[in-house]
Amino acid sequence: MTTPRRLHDFLSAGAPVVALQLTRVRGSSPRGEGTEMFVSADALHGTIGGGQLEHRAIAAARELLAAGDTTVTLDLPLGPEIGQCCGGRVEVTLTLLAAAGRQAALDRANAEQRLLPHVYILGAGHVGRALADQFQHMPVQTIVIDPRADELAQVRADVDCRLSVLPEHDIHTAPPGSAFIVLTHDHGLDFLLTSAALGRGDAAYVGMIGSATKRASFLSWGKQNCDGTLPIAQLNCPIGAGGSRDKRPAVIAALVVAEVITALTSEPAATAPLGATEPSLAAQ
Repeated sequence: MTTPRRLHDFLSAGAPVVALQLTRVRGSSPRGEGTEMFVSADALHGTIGGGQLEHRAIAAARELLAAGDTTVTLDLPLGPEIGQCCGGRVEVTLTLLAAAGRQAALDRANAEQRLLPHVYILGAGHVGRALADQFQHMPVQTIVIDPRADELAQVRADVDCRLSVLPEHDIHTAPPGSAFIVLTHDHGLDFLLTSAALGRGDAAYVGMIGSATKRASFLSWGKQNCDGTLPIAQLNCPIGAGGSRDKRPAVIAALVVAEVITALTSEPAATAPLGATEPSLAAQ
């Protein structure tokens, strides 16, 4: 995933850089129009789809660097001619980045970052940390919230960590279309936070760790404390239930990430970044 910070680090290394952008896509393609990647003589950042398409584009970019040219356009069929079978055709524009071009690339990355959906991990225990480890590679803004400083200190992922004794405040102030995964150290707190997330009415995903028994207990709790108005049908509990019975944190996290990303990329949750035709979660 291209984040503004990682892109800034790449562009600040001082080496000449070529931007590769899919400026036209016809038919089937591994990525959509507007997708970018960046190439220096010995490093890469991002992807335009891999395979022979990307291999040839990278080679052309390095030829451009060696020749000292400033721009070139490739017209590539995604068929047997280059060893791919997508069936479409793409136009790739290669541009040597001057200072203004580097800033423009950062501005685009910042704009797309602001459009990414938010994923709130409410609880920084073993599964919460495993979720953070995997979500950091997804095109989402990930926030881990816990009232326990010692648990938050164990989060190693490149995500936003918030020490909060009122995590329900973060739920209430989250942007529309956010995802909420509740897995705190306390079942009563789980119920409170899950009811807050469901009560918003605009969440793309609400999940609570637990068993079918815990779901039934929450249903009973909701009838007593929320007048039976909570949209229980929207609750994912157990989380990741469509996958494996393996209870190791990393496995649970993998299944839940797939569940959440599916929810976020399904209409109407998905939104396209400025100038792009792909959903925001498919942005570079």
